[in-house]
Amino acid sequence: MHDTNKKRKTAFIDGSRLITESCVRAGADIFIGYPITPADLLYKYAAKRYPIMMAAPDEITVLQWMSGFAATGHIPVTATSFPGYALMIESVNMAFMMELPMVIILVQRLGPATGTATLGAMGDLSVVNGTISGGFHLPTFAISNMKDCWDLPTMAIETAVRLRTPVVLLTSKEMVMNLSSFDISKLEDISKKHIKTFEREEEYYPYKPDNDGVPPFLPLTQNKYQVRLTASTHNMKGILQNSSLEAINNTKRLHNKIINHLDSFSFYEINEQAGADTLVVSYDVSAQAARKAVYELKLTGKPVSLLIAKTIFPVPDVYMDILNKYRKVIIAEENLEGQFRQILFGKAGRRGVSGVNGIAKMISPEAIIAEVLK
Repeated sequence: MHDTNKKRKTAFIDGSRLITESCVRAGADIFIGYPITPADLLYKYAAKRYPIMMAAPDEITVLQWMSGFAATGHIPVTATSFPGYALMIESVNMAFMMELPMVIILVQRLGPATGTATLGAMGDLSVVNGTISGGFHLPTFAISNMKDCWDLPTMAIETAVRLRTPVVLLTSKEMVMNLSSFDISKLEDISKKHIKTFEREEEYYPYKPDNDGVPPFLPLTQNKYQVRLTASTHNMKGILQNSSLEAINNTKRLHNKIINHLDSFSFYEINEQAGADTLVVSYDVSAQAARKAVYELKLTGKPVSLLIAKTIFPVPDVYMDILNKYRKVIIAEENLEGQFRQILFGKAGRRGVSGVNGIAKMISPEAIIAEVLK
């Protein structure tokens, strides 16, 4: 797929194929899934590309199997949409507490409940933000164009492996199912990611962190050391303890290891225009309308800056630094209440901040332009 001569090589391709290839090249070696629209193509391609592909009987089983494979040193991936993700949440909490690397590709669609599978929407930010009990963060990325379909999956795999955590990769029906002409010569090579394993001649504590806050890993399949993987509050040995100082500090570490490494997985696109007092912000599929709107405004002589968020959670501090420089901020997202807007600014909002919102059809560049010109 990669053209080493860097000559233009156009393919008529969907995002699912790029995401699948990126995950496998990055080191993901097993896909476990339950078919659900609009993630069907990710399921279909997985059967052809992953070294191992397993069809589970339901989404709860998907996450349980993924946890089991992660415990033995594999890097598992699945793909689902909101109804399936809702069933996975308890097991995601288990995997988070056990510190098991895995990637969940969440293809957003119209809701509530099971929604309309053939209509897109960006409605899952709130549930992803609240997935882990206690307000802990799952590293979460959002794909905004075809190039991101290649770049962000490998970043998700790298983050999951390096921080020993589940990672969510948000995308949309339009991105993973629609065919587009795309120059695949733009795709960079991907290196395989490896799990950091314990290699010292000393007693092994499965939850004793290194200086980076992340414990080195040993698979259950090795026979030299005892390995405990515990989903309840536990000490560094993995022994269940509900109130000891060591156990509570271990739980705090789960938060700190994500926050302390946030700069290393903060990805965004920024285009700041001289003289602009307005900033358009978007993510996922609505980012494409935002890019076009800002471009067309520039042609008319209206300078408007653009921020495309690719790391969604935890919210990088740099986003707020950028947002606070602008008198007027417009956040475009395909949901009714402006979920990302409320996460950034709270229910009360901020003077000068507004949204372009909707469901059941994609946001148009014209809608964003109209909001800018108000």
